[in-house]
Amino acid sequence: MSDETQHRPLRTFGRIKSRPIKAKQAVLFDTLMPGIALPDPKAGPIDPLALMPAARGVWLEIGFGGGEHLAAQAARHSDILMIGCEPFLNGVASALRHIDEGGLENVRLHADDARDVIAALPDRSLDRIMILFPDPWHKARHNKRRLLSDAVAVEIARLLKPGGTLRFVTDWKDYADWALERLERTPGLVRTGNVADWHAAPNDHVTTRYEEKKLGDIAPIFLEFTSSV
Repeated sequence: MSDETQHRPLRTFGRIKSRPIKAKQAVLFDTLMPGIALPDPKAGPIDPLALMPAARGVWLEIGFGGGEHLAAQAARHSDILMIGCEPFLNGVASALRHIDEGGLENVRLHADDARDVIAALPDRSLDRIMILFPDPWHKARHNKRRLLSDAVAVEIARLLKPGGTLRFVTDWKDYADWALERLERTPGLVRTGNVADWHAAPNDHVTTRYEEKKLGDIAPIFLEFTSSV
């Protein structure tokens, strides 16, 4: 087994806070978060449909940043259960504000390592997985810390329902190449979307604040894969 496929701690994840959380957002951790927090994935398997029995489908966003994309998709698709994972507590605080202001009832949050949630979800339980602008770890010696590894790609294939989709977006060319290589060699995943122009945003894409900052070395690249299993 290669180093990449071994389950090792990644510095990408972990409870992180960079600045004081605003008072109004801090209150939401006490009032709103307890009601929408995902069950502890380390305590056992998670049945997503038990969280929202009437849901028409289940989407997972890994690393939702400030939560504007997650909240916008939740508002557009009120019959879809949206699960969001983000270890950055300031981002969780921002997401709570969006959820509160939008009166969204179809969102569940996990303020910690997404890999624990991935491991706790059952096979063929997700209709869509979204990974938008993950930390690029663009220095060669740090590449092993990237979220999109062979092991995670295999888990994505396990979790998607037949016909379910993965959307991976990055504004770093090297990471796009890295992700494409791993996803294309993962059994059960087939590349779809706009293969001819990977800069073309899907019609339902929601532009994020990070995307507007243009911090990468290239215009956003959109990779879409569908489960063929």
